[in-house]
Amino acid sequence: MYRLLRTNSKLGSHSNVQGIQCRRASHTESCRNTGGALKGVRILDLTRVLAGPFCTQILADYGADVIKVENPNGGDDTRLWRESGEEKFWKSDCTNTSLYFNTINRNKRSISLNLKQEKGKDIALELAKKADVVVENFIPGKLDKLGLGFETLKEVNPSIILASISGYGGSGPYAQRAGYDVIGAAEGGLLHITGEADGPPTKPGVGLMDMCTGLYLHGAILSALFAREKTGLGQHIDTSLFETTVSIMCNVGMSWMNLGKEAQRWGTGHPSIVPYEAFRTKDSYLVIGAVNDKQFKNLCARIGKSELGNDSRFIDNKNRVQNRHGLKQILDEAFATKTTEDWEKVFEGSGMPYGPINSLEKVFSHPQAIARKMIETIKNPASVSGDIQVIGECISGSEVA
Repeated sequence: MYRLLRTNSKLGSHSNVQGIQCRRASHTESCRNTGGALKGVRILDLTRVLAGPFCTQILADYGADVIKVENPNGGDDTRLWRESGEEKFWKSDCTNTSLYFNTINRNKRSISLNLKQEKGKDIALELAKKADVVVENFIPGKLDKLGLGFETLKEVNPSIILASISGYGGSGPYAQRAGYDVIGAAEGGLLHITGEADGPPTKPGVGLMDMCTGLYLHGAILSALFAREKTGLGQHIDTSLFETTVSIMCNVGMSWMNLGKEAQRWGTGHPSIVPYEAFRTKDSYLVIGAVNDKQFKNLCARIGKSELGNDSRFIDNKNRVQNRHGLKQILDEAFATKTTEDWEKVFEGSGMPYGPINSLEKVFSHPQAIARKMIETIKNPASVSGDIQVIGECISGSEVA
């Protein structure tokens, strides 16, 4: 087994030449071997904050050479996004980096350019000449005003692929609006369906729409590279936080479009599968689902209530959905009798889908996370210890013999 990922970053040194600053995109060295499926592909990264940098980090992990262009006045905003107490982690003279920044900028090189000045624009165009892909997340039209739009890029590099991220996309009445993760989640409906049924809209605990947009875009970039191999032509790819959010409405969106059925918040529950949610145990929570009648009878037997499997109110999923409140009350009472660990032992080997709601401490000490190398310790000279722990890549691959 091996990871199809680039793992040895080419880190630039700090220097200043006529206001043009080269720096490490991230002090973190990569955690795996040099190489990868995208070795030889060069990405010019004009993005900042989360969605774009997350996209280009995936490409860097796959082996692409990513050159990150940052504002000379402080660089990417996330360099300064430190949590309380984080200053103890970094050396006193390393004030221009953060854990947040290091989360999404490994395996990149960086150069600081003022794209509003001719010198900076000329350097960016020189870099674009040798790039396969340019990724940007300016407000639509801004890149054209800077003299770096798709038509200009095509003149210096006819096969260039330009990938654009924005709040609402490059066209339409909202195209010029600024967009951030929580705004996309709000406008696209995710916040409307997230939270407890009797509570307010709730934001997911991470920048989910930013990261989903980055995931979508990295796949589109790979597709464009593949298409170029056949046609020799580049293209302009355009996506947005709003469109990403709408696209992941999936089943609830389909219900509205075809049935006129407005979605609602279900907490950890599911609108069309019952039971499928978190239950309070004696000491914490356990999530469990029964997605068919066989699993439901198995669940009932494991909790010592086999009779529920033949109860007419719960005999099939349609009836369980209609009688969800009565069933939940029964299951709540049952699960409250044991600890989460006890219930895990009960369901071990049952074939049932189940799992505890883990704290981060439990997540990063989880035997499966360790076995799958989801925690890596790598060199980082900016940290006090000289090391930093990073979240590992989640894709593995094996060569065909």
